[in-house]
Amino acid sequence: MAYDEALAERVRQGLGTDPGVAERRMFGGIAFLYEGNMAVGVTGADLMVRVGPDATDAALARPGARLFDMTGRPMRGWVVVSGAAVTEDEALESWIDEGRAFAASLPPK
Repeated sequence: MAYDEALAERVRQGLGTDPGVAERRMFGGIAFLYEGNMAVGVTGADLMVRVGPDATDAALARPGARLFDMTGRPMRGWVVVSGAAVTEDEALESWIDEGRAFAASLPPK
């Protein structure tokens, strides 16, 4: 599955030049890791965000968000945000910040 390269580039810009950030191809898209832990990614035209189990319900209440489910088994702690919901830079940056904050809360890999 191809991923939206324009969205991926916007994510790169949002993450900046932090040396703790790395990119890896995953889930048929591209994942952005912080200190070895996935923070956000792009799959198809959508944004994947790792918010953590405790923040899942609040994340799902935001526009365009749904549970991440690739195998028929939804994964709490992960959401997919419709690309249409992150067309504004402010919305995208908010999701990026949330994903990076959760990844930063985990031990580095």
